[in-house]
Amino acid sequence: MDMPWGSEESWKFITNVGLITTTGPYGNNIMAAEWTHHVSYRPGLIAVCVRPGKATHENIKKTKEFGVNLCATGQTVISSIAGNTTGKEVDKIKVLEELGFKFYKAKRIKAPMVEGAALNAECKLIKEIELGDHTMFVGEVIEVSANQGEPLAYNKGKYWKLGERIEKPPEKELERIRKAIEKFRK
Repeated sequence: MDMPWGSEESWKFITNVGLITTTGPYGNNIMAAEWTHHVSYRPGLIAVCVRPGKATHENIKKTKEFGVNLCATGQTVISSIAGNTTGKEVDKIKVLEELGFKFYKAKRIKAPMVEGAALNAECKLIKEIELGDHTMFVGEVIEVSANQGEPLAYNKGKYWKLGERIEKPPEKELERIRKAIEKFRK
């Protein structure tokens, strides 16, 4: 069964917006990827899912590296440009620079990094997995910095800022949960 983009089912997911930066056959490039996931603490691993045939896909396959820049709440323009044009036809980095956005030279990879992102991580490719209509590229984090900006959330084709914090269950309920777990421990 398919779950196409924009379907009621696929829009139940809440994601971040990863700005994936690369260099390679298509030059410096940036792509918005809502499927950007932190998948391991030790070592630090990040997975990004990219559709084959995209400039980012071909750049990563060629160079075996990529940047992950988690979009901050004030970077919706960057995300819109990175996600709505193709690096095969448009130099998105130059467009963004023309509009006043800044990039910086990465310390350990060749791809540019997005200034002001909530998080910047430089990754070396360690695994590539074909999954349905996308390829999951898993990169080991070799340089990382967390910045002041809040991460941008994405749901139902719209951008969101995290709002009200929901409390965890109260201590009385946690105690009830612990007792039930002990009762049914294998």
